[in-house]
Amino acid sequence: MPDSRPSAYTSETIELLSKRVSVRSYKPDPVPEAMVEAILKAAFRAPTSSNIQSYSVIVVRDREVLRRLAAITSNQKHVAEAPVFLAFCADLTRIAFALERRGHSIADNNMETGLVSSIDAALVGMSASLAAESLGLQGVMIGAVRNDATASAKILDLPDRVYCVFGMCLGWPAEAPAQKPRMDYASMVHYERYGAQRGASGMAAHLAAYDAALAKHYRATGRATTDDSWTHDMDKKFHPWLRDKLRQQLKERGFDFR
Repeated sequence: MPDSRPSAYTSETIELLSKRVSVRSYKPDPVPEAMVEAILKAAFRAPTSSNIQSYSVIVVRDREVLRRLAAITSNQKHVAEAPVFLAFCADLTRIAFALERRGHSIADNNMETGLVSSIDAALVGMSASLAAESLGLQGVMIGAVRNDATASAKILDLPDRVYCVFGMCLGWPAEAPAQKPRMDYASMVHYERYGAQRGASGMAAHLAAYDAALAKHYRATGRATTDDSWTHDMDKKFHPWLRDKLRQQLKERGFDFR
């Protein structure tokens, strides 16, 4: 399992990431608008493919909007109760405008277009999360807005060629959850080519060790699980396939992914 020995190299950013947890319960204290603005302005310095900046962020505080978003996300309580919710969207509207001014069209765009815009949004979202935590806020990413991309677009009044990639609840933490273990470093890092790993003992052994560590963690927090915790959960999550209507929903929003 992960090496707990201290590294010779550290920084405030490394320490922040090494202690990161998902927080789903928040104090009633409001999150100032100026703080959200500072977080997003910093996050917008995240890398962007070819400077396309193909993202937009919807800042949501309205309780009714949050309640409707929560319904899409399988009624996650923290979505409805978050002091602020950030919806990170892939946005092709500005690219479309640039093309149209020159007599071209973004219609029938290919997989690369949708992929880079989604990656752009993800890079901004993670940067926003890190910036928020540096100010004492904590939260949780919400991929379940993609449970129904059409419905989430209607709630957020998204135009064509925009879809919500994921959301993020943010607030002042009212809990300090135990940090969930991650897979062993040696099982995920390869050198020069895939399969060249240091100290690797094979996927079966690594996953068996991680199954055991995750089961121990869940049981310590009072959560029921199986001995093969992670592999059992992955099989349950991806069979049958998750969100199998998503591709068609995104195509209808102007993201072809062909």
